[in-house]
Amino acid sequence: MDEDVAGDAKPAQRTLPGHWLEVLKVFTRLGLTSFGGPVAHLGYFREEFVARRKWLDDRVYADLVALCQFLPGPASSQVGIAIGLARAGYAGALAAWLGFTMPSALALLLFAYGVGALGDVSGVGWIHGLKVAAVAVVAQAVLGMMRTLAPDRERASLAVAAAAIVLAVPSAFGQIGAIALGALAGLWLPRPAAPENHVALPLVVGRGAGAGFLAAFLVLLFGLPLAVAATDAHALAVFEAFYRAGSLVFGGGHVVLPLLQASVVPPGWVGNDAFLAGYGAAQAVPGPLFTFAAYLGAIMGPQPNGWAGALLCLFAIFLSSFLLVLGALPFWEDLRRRPRAQAALRGVNAAVVGLLIAALYDPVWTAGILTPGDFALGITAFLLLFMWQTPPWLVVLLSAAGGAALAAIAA
Repeated sequence: MDEDVAGDAKPAQRTLPGHWLEVLKVFTRLGLTSFGGPVAHLGYFREEFVARRKWLDDRVYADLVALCQFLPGPASSQVGIAIGLARAGYAGALAAWLGFTMPSALALLLFAYGVGALGDVSGVGWIHGLKVAAVAVVAQAVLGMMRTLAPDRERASLAVAAAAIVLAVPSAFGQIGAIALGALAGLWLPRPAAPENHVALPLVVGRGAGAGFLAAFLVLLFGLPLAVAATDAHALAVFEAFYRAGSLVFGGGHVVLPLLQASVVPPGWVGNDAFLAGYGAAQAVPGPLFTFAAYLGAIMGPQPNGWAGALLCLFAIFLSSFLLVLGALPFWEDLRRRPRAQAALRGVNAAVVGLLIAALYDPVWTAGILTPGDFALGITAFLLLFMWQTPPWLVVLLSAAGGAALAAIAA
């Protein structure tokens, strides 16, 4: 691609040379092997693209990670989209997403067909074991995020307040209110020294195009609910629910759980047992946790379901990530220098921990830990994850086996 060199008053910007097929190949391999959640994914990305392939240097990579932590949505997937965009333009961004997302999406689609064939899964022991595994995984995520995003008294207190709000107002309004509280409180938190030595990101999106992508994001976010209210089209309601979930989640994949649960379980689209079984299974596959949407779309009672529902939900939940990354990149350099924006972000991140604490209690704990045997299995799974650093996929398989064993003993 042609290089675009700016004048002295503006940092140089360039497009790294590459082809979308190259990007697709590399990200497909990562999509097949990247276990461990979004933080681990970012480690895999750095090893692959900074240390091994040298597509980016450390400072540019850190800027991309900072941007995607600032935006709502799945941070690791958004970093991948940005890397693909920088390497091979718009086709590279799509190739990066496809390669990283499709392996886990296909695995969860197959799992959905298996669960659908079982019918009522409420009494199946290994299914309940998956729900117990979800307790351990979310508990580990709470601890990890607490250390990073709420390490001091002020932010820890803000996290607890956000959890109380979400539990008291169990709806999307409670979650949005908790995040808004975090942003406001963040303005009063003690501020670290401002970051220095900013490095310009390799941009292929101009400010005009970026503004257009951001406008499209907002039009869909506020326009889709109006369209759903004006029509009884179920497919449109599903698309709106998953687009909204992808648009409002700060903090990564685990935080999407309560938003999706509130969207698909109360209206009867997916049963709560099937929902939590799929969430547990999502821990056993590599790649982004947002591919859980493919499972939900496939297992839904109302049509579209099956593979068509999986594609619809997958596209809807990731669409906002594309629009936000493409829209925000041209403006990121200016925004991240503003101390007030960074302060608000620190408060939002602390509130995100609170959302995850609330999700750990309801629906994860309340549905997974029903007996002393469940509690013993749950703490064992947590020990394997937290202390023994056991791969999550293995912990999930062991929990499924443990759930089957507990069911056999109780029978």
